[in-house]
Amino acid sequence: MVGYQRVMADDPALIPHEVNTERQRFPHCVVWTPLPLLSWLFPLIGHTGICTTEGVINDFAGPYTVTVDNMAFGDPTKYWQLDVSRVRDIDWDEAVTKSSQEYRNRMHNLFCDNCHSHVAYALNLMQYDGKSNWNMVHIAVYMLLHGKYTGFGGFLKTWLPFLLILAVILVFIFIF
Repeated sequence: MVGYQRVMADDPALIPHEVNTERQRFPHCVVWTPLPLLSWLFPLIGHTGICTTEGVINDFAGPYTVTVDNMAFGDPTKYWQLDVSRVRDIDWDEAVTKSSQEYRNRMHNLFCDNCHSHVAYALNLMQYDGKSNWNMVHIAVYMLLHGKYTGFGGFLKTWLPFLLILAVILVFIFIF
């Protein structure tokens, strides 16, 4: 059958898996966490990973390093759960594994080949949503538009440092 894989309603792989933020399990998700210092100044910039069917996080953490189940910069504060029925031609976990294997052989570059690129590579292998041109900008924008906070603590971890820095700057501007 050409088109989206595994579209039969009785396929257990299509049953939505529940996100469990307490156990740090995010099935079929892209996850995001702030980067120390950088996200404090620019809270929309952060670190991403992609999760397996069981919710285990894979993230390109640095040169030749993909961490599994131990996100490089702390627990996710946001997640974007994807629809597995929009995957074409390859199994979800196979795409995540192939992407991680590829990125274990790559040098990390903050501006052109980074954690967002690792996620985009997996989505391109899946041809997620019928597309094979995912890139780091797409991942950032989709995460911004579709990402959900893991809870109030995730919201605070994302925005509190920035707001404190902004408050200090405003105090100095208006008081001194």
